[in-house]
Amino acid sequence: MGTPSINELTRKMRSGRITRRHFIQSASALGLSATSISSALRANPARAQDASKVTFWTVHTEPDLSGLQKIVDNFNSENSDVQAEMVQVVGSETDTTKLMTSVRGGVGPDVYMLDRFTVAQRAAEGVLQDLSEFMGGEDFSEVYIPFSWAEANFQGKPYALPFDTDARALFYNKGMLQKAGIDPAELDVANGPITFDRLAEIANQINETDQDGNFSKMGFAAYTHQAWHYTYGFAFSGTFFDEASCAVTPDEAGVVAGHQWLYDYTKALDPQKVNAFAGPQAVGTPSVPEEQDLFITERVAFAVIGDWALKQMAQYGPKVDYGVTFIPVPKEGGESVTWAGGWSMVIPQGAKNPDGAWKFLQYIAGEPGQKVYTTETAHLPTISTLLDDADLFDERHLFFAKQLLPTAKNRPPLPVGARYWDELTSAYQKIYLNQEEPASALAAVKERVQPDLQGYCPIDIA
Repeated sequence: MGTPSINELTRKMRSGRITRRHFIQSASALGLSATSISSALRANPARAQDASKVTFWTVHTEPDLSGLQKIVDNFNSENSDVQAEMVQVVGSETDTTKLMTSVRGGVGPDVYMLDRFTVAQRAAEGVLQDLSEFMGGEDFSEVYIPFSWAEANFQGKPYALPFDTDARALFYNKGMLQKAGIDPAELDVANGPITFDRLAEIANQINETDQDGNFSKMGFAAYTHQAWHYTYGFAFSGTFFDEASCAVTPDEAGVVAGHQWLYDYTKALDPQKVNAFAGPQAVGTPSVPEEQDLFITERVAFAVIGDWALKQMAQYGPKVDYGVTFIPVPKEGGESVTWAGGWSMVIPQGAKNPDGAWKFLQYIAGEPGQKVYTTETAHLPTISTLLDDADLFDERHLFFAKQLLPTAKNRPPLPVGARYWDELTSAYQKIYLNQEEPASALAAVKERVQPDLQGYCPIDIA
């Protein structure tokens, strides 16, 4: 992307995507005189009218909620014509019941924070506004990292602006490893990833049980934090969608192999005993306060977590001596695979203030909002140029931004994405509890999801 012109900078400032300070710095870099810059600023004042209200809904909780509130406060202080109000609502990554009910009832928000991999499904359901009319022909695809922009589109039309992203890694407790006679240096990034079998071997040396034989500590509670079905499927080189045949592929060999490792790992330890320990914090269950988190409280030595945990560890586990490394690999010498997620900002159908919503959308999903969210919550930005902003990352966070994100996989953005996730989660629970073999459980997911997908084929997810 080339150097922006003064007209482009002016348009971005007027829409709220960059601040006046950024405008002045960029215009100065173009060689404009102070007089010219002042003239441009005077030509684009905030509209002299009563502030219009934008209602912004999010299902996020603390600590991320505070970061979002800071962005809202900054936006309101910088704009006199539009004022945003953040409202915390009930929901989750795939549960948008409140949003859909409110949209149908004509009382929906102006802006909604939506998990990006579900944008295609909500667009297909008619819940979201096509943003093309607001963009005025401007090409936003060059602004955002490619996979995040692909997730924000459905059948060639934009329905969202990407907000944040992340990457997953293996966190390890150095003190717990040393106590078990394991040199933490083995886990150093410089040595590359360990294998899943080596992870199990080390973890089993750390396991501790009480007088009743129940786990009091575990080396690795294999389905907590971010150890999702996608984590294991991607780690074993699996694919979850075949674009050529327009088919979901939860039964693909790599996906099955990853889940088979999980099945065998819990079977060897007794799935009921593992679940008595890990179940309350299993993926998909309501989150617990950080003060009870298994890794923060040093009751597990390993956990697959995202980069946002860096901020949580600093706040809630400042004395924990931990490291971060690659997700394990199936075989020694293999390439570690991680995946990235993230959220987006959308304008639901029936928004009362779509113009104000668009202004806020560009601010929160633009440089001003993403800079704040990156530093406040340790997530990663989706604006490509911000990944090179050294002021946004400390050394540990740079590992996620520079070594993991560039090759990270992402969930296929399908018009059945939320349904697919929920079905995978249901099968995943049966697998880690050893209630069903991986191959049959995952094949059943395909049988349930593929008929819903078929009516949308062919699908372009590039």
